[in-house]
Amino acid sequence: MKRESKSSKLTEEDVKRYTGLFWKILLGLVVFAGLFLLSVRIGIFGKLPTFKDLENPKSNLASEILTDDNRVLGTYFVHNRSNVKYNELAPSLVHALISTEDKRFYEHSGIDYSRTMSTIILTLAGNKQGGSTITQQLALNLFAEKRERNPIKRIMQKFQEWITAVRLERNYTKEEIVMMYFNTVDFGAYNTFGIKSAARTFFNTTPDKLTPAQSALLVGMLKGPGIYSPVRYPENALRRRNLVLQNMRDQNFITNEEFDKAKEDPIGLKLTISNYGEGLAPYFRAVLKEEIKKEFQRLAITKPDGTPYDLDRDGLKIYTPINYKMQQYAEEAQKEWMRRLQNEFDKQWRRRNAFTGDNAKLLVRGMKRSDRYRVLKAEGLSEDQIKKEFDKKVPMNLFTWKGSVDTVMTPMDSIKYTKLFLRNAMVSMEPQTGYIRAWVGGIDFEHFKYDQVKLGTRQVGSTAKPFVYAYAIDNGYGPCVSIPNYMRTYGDWTPKGTTQGGNPITLKNAIKYSQNFASAYLISEVGAANVADLTKRMGVTSNIPNNLSIALGSYDASLFDMVGAYSAFVNQGTWVEPTMILRIEDKNGSPIYEKAPKVLKALNSETAYAMVDMLKGVVDGGTGSRLRWDPNFGGLKNPIGGKTGTTNDNSDAWFIGITPELVTGVWTGAEDRGISFSSMQYGQGAAAAMPVFGLYMNKVYKDKDLSYSQEDFPQPPGGITRFEMNCSNYSQFYGNDPAKSDSQLMEDDRLGF
Repeated sequence: MKRESKSSKLTEEDVKRYTGLFWKILLGLVVFAGLFLLSVRIGIFGKLPTFKDLENPKSNLASEILTDDNRVLGTYFVHNRSNVKYNELAPSLVHALISTEDKRFYEHSGIDYSRTMSTIILTLAGNKQGGSTITQQLALNLFAEKRERNPIKRIMQKFQEWITAVRLERNYTKEEIVMMYFNTVDFGAYNTFGIKSAARTFFNTTPDKLTPAQSALLVGMLKGPGIYSPVRYPENALRRRNLVLQNMRDQNFITNEEFDKAKEDPIGLKLTISNYGEGLAPYFRAVLKEEIKKEFQRLAITKPDGTPYDLDRDGLKIYTPINYKMQQYAEEAQKEWMRRLQNEFDKQWRRRNAFTGDNAKLLVRGMKRSDRYRVLKAEGLSEDQIKKEFDKKVPMNLFTWKGSVDTVMTPMDSIKYTKLFLRNAMVSMEPQTGYIRAWVGGIDFEHFKYDQVKLGTRQVGSTAKPFVYAYAIDNGYGPCVSIPNYMRTYGDWTPKGTTQGGNPITLKNAIKYSQNFASAYLISEVGAANVADLTKRMGVTSNIPNNLSIALGSYDASLFDMVGAYSAFVNQGTWVEPTMILRIEDKNGSPIYEKAPKVLKALNSETAYAMVDMLKGVVDGGTGSRLRWDPNFGGLKNPIGGKTGTTNDNSDAWFIGITPELVTGVWTGAEDRGISFSSMQYGQGAAAAMPVFGLYMNKVYKDKDLSYSQEDFPQPPGGITRFEMNCSNYSQFYGNDPAKSDSQLMEDDRLGF
């Protein structure tokens, strides 16, 4: 037996030295780890969220636009994300998440140490595993821009996640962490962030109504929204969903029977993609956004920290008076009529060149307004070079009434194509409240984004005439007073028109048959400045010149303003500002804005009622009588008044209709006034605009849930005392004596005869 060498035997001093060295190294590692974690905590390797950040975690929340019955009309977003509360989550969502992502979620305090160690060992052995708890994933979702790809940076980020996860667990309950997690996850496709957005996008439902199979599919997507997309890779999504269902069964969240049933369910997608242009009322939503910005700036409404609200990121709830069903009816009515009208318009231009003479300039203007022109100009191309580019065929997506189509054509041909499309706009409001119930700003937001309700102004034509008559009646005339109705010259202005209803003609019949000569005479008597002033008091904000031609609507105005003005007739002379917004709440439900509409008494109540009665005559036997007999509208029988309007060369067609509880305006015309119908048959207001009103009102009155009354317009309190409304009584008193002068008739009317 060999003796051990003395040199190989540890002495007592060696043991002490090695032991001391071991503890020094261990202590050093502990101190280093402590200092390292402290450095991570204080942000040396990257800023961590403060306590305030944890109390108020930031995320890009979509702002929701809500209808009068709290249905989501649309959203403003950078990320299409809306928050839900924990009690708004289906239990199956929570079960799917915990059974798949973090089985010991309720047992750890942010970090699952045993899972972390096993993940490290398996990863080092070549079997890469994910070890993040739900809380760690939430930390990454809330406070990191992205998951780092660089291994060193990712390790540093992992430490940051751990610290933040522990702090989250200290500040929030488990239920709150689950809720926050579901509100921050990214579902990859269609700009869909958060479970509320995902439930709507993929199943057109809300999170509380998700079935176990649907919950499993959405939770399964989180592992890889691209590879497990039910749209792009349905087979992958189905396999992943069934694996999540199996996890739920293994964790006793569902029974074997429930598992067997759920895994046999088809995916059953109901894809509902959200973007600004899709869904109801896109023009309204686009205009509303700018109006809110203006109101916040005007009233200095800011967040508590003094920074301005961001509608795309701050998760506001915007309550509007838009009625979901009425908006649907308005859009359906427009589509139904404009498809038919466009066919007639196309027939007219099929064998004619719309772009000869002065109209050739329309193409140049259209080219210079295009994004393509601006890009080419910025690249330094000359005008000649740009024109050549506009004559080269390129892929195009074009609007048709049967849907968008992809084709190849020159940009110049696409300008010609779009300019030959008729545009249409409609807005409907309640005159007593100012609440706007429906808003259709154009025929297709994707291709024609310019709003023609509020932003666009067009020549108003004969829809301006009621302002002349209203001023006259408010200042001594009566509806049954007769005035001259023949062509005459006023200075350098000779109005055109035709005579109907005789000469002289009562004010009532002059409106009924939309007589230009009578209207011109009347404004010459009462004064253009007075009529312009009244028109402005009734809410028309555009420039109204002080000249006699305004009696025939020679000025431009918006449909928004004109509908607001006519509402004063129905509301017994009181103008109420048209209202787009009711109130706005922040993401926590606290009110930050409430609309207080302006109210102004513009007309005497009896005058307003007289105008309502005269406008009823337009529908009951005048230029708007088509609403009564045309089967397209179902032969509307309820009390309706209105006024048609048609401008020179049929460039603009108008109809503003009134009922006791709604005022609705419609405008139709091409983008450029030089392109129009060649005849009144299709181009006048009664043919090109009024049918949209008729179709819309027919749908509204058939819907019993809307509860709009079919009672007649109410008289003002105290009735009518200032003038005679029944012209047959009036003529019985005076007879048919042509020697009775107009001035005498007016004087007698003032005296109450």
